[in-house]
Amino acid sequence: MLEVGQIAPDFSLQDQEGQTRSLADARGRWVVVYFYPKDDTPGCTKEACAFRDGLPRFEGLNAVVWGVSADDEKAHRKFADKFGLNFPLLVDPDKSMLEAYGAWVEKSMYGKRYMGVQRITYLIDPEGKVARVWPKVKPEEHAEEVATALAELRA
Repeated sequence: MLEVGQIAPDFSLQDQEGQTRSLADARGRWVVVYFYPKDDTPGCTKEACAFRDGLPRFEGLNAVVWGVSADDEKAHRKFADKFGLNFPLLVDPDKSMLEAYGAWVEKSMYGKRYMGVQRITYLIDPEGKVARVWPKVKPEEHAEEVATALAELRA
């Protein structure tokens, strides 16, 4: 996991519409990067819809919101269309960004171990440094929590 003050690793990934997004291109703006396990699952849907509903507040604070999971472009597009998501969902086919940000981890369910996405969020400042990290996320409340932290950091 990255720590506050660290330079966030750059990345260049396509979103659900095939548009390339990179951290370098977002310089000068705050970037919210949230990692979530799977498109169209209950917790991930609640979290995505909360970011969707809060997007005007983030934009008013000079921030972009990008979601990232291990799902492909087709799954991201279907998820975004189904719930009217108004922000990019990044496609990470080789899991390089997930690994660089400490979000690709070993998990365990019913005694079975497997690799999966850890629900974690980073707030990256306009210079590309990690300003805040949320390693434990409650999907329903998280977007508000991030927006409040962003507003405090900008004050």
